[in-house]
Amino acid sequence: MSVAVAIFERMFDHGEVPALALASPAPTLSAVQALQARIDEMQRTTLDSKLKPTHEALADLLPDGGLKEGAAYSVSPSSALVMALLAGPSAAGSWCGVVGMPEFGVEAAEAMGLDLDRLVLVPHPGDQWLTVTASIADALGVVVVKPGRAAGDAAVARLAGRLRDRGSTLFVVGAWPQTEAMISLTDSRWSGLGAGSGCLTSREVTVTVTSRRSPRPVSGRLLLPDPEQGIRRLDAPRAALGARGRSAADRAREVWREVG
Repeated sequence: MSVAVAIFERMFDHGEVPALALASPAPTLSAVQALQARIDEMQRTTLDSKLKPTHEALADLLPDGGLKEGAAYSVSPSSALVMALLAGPSAAGSWCGVVGMPEFGVEAAEAMGLDLDRLVLVPHPGDQWLTVTASIADALGVVVVKPGRAAGDAAVARLAGRLRDRGSTLFVVGAWPQTEAMISLTDSRWSGLGAGSGCLTSREVTVTVTSRRSPRPVSGRLLLPDPEQGIRRLDAPRAALGARGRSAADRAREVWREVG
């Protein structure tokens, strides 16, 4: 069975789009790959796990527009980025935990929108960081951990299973195996200081998400923090996010105009 036929059968099985005809009898590999990527996006809401909301300034950068329950994400070592990622779930009512980050400032976190009444901090877990992380993941919706040392493959697998069972989302500061995506912060530039006077008021950064489900990294320019100590998007969100409200048939026709 050809790749193209398999793609169409998958579309019919899930009832996402009406019958379509190939634009040519032998589509190119790039056309098939582009079509598959678009179909995957159209079907994500039904095929994937539930999502936790994230801050609107970050939503279109993530593969699903939100945080996948039961998944792990690798994050750059930045307290501000961690706070930005926690702001959305916290505002939506999720309990959040931060393990192994004594530098995590609660005043800055509150200014970015975190609910301190639903925030658990374990700043110094020591060598028990993995045990602590697994334990609080049983009770909290979102957990951030800065590992104290490398974890073995078996321990990582057990934690992954626990996250899936509980539907918790994990952010790991630094490298971590089998992550849903890597979220990095680069190109940092502060504003507010003049010629020998003034004070820092805001910081412009680039947030980049590299996902195993997307062939190219996705980046956005943000103020983190903005002058009000909040989070603000500077560039326009990706146009693809706006296409989610259209019907499957409309999106399928658009696919074929682009790849046919």
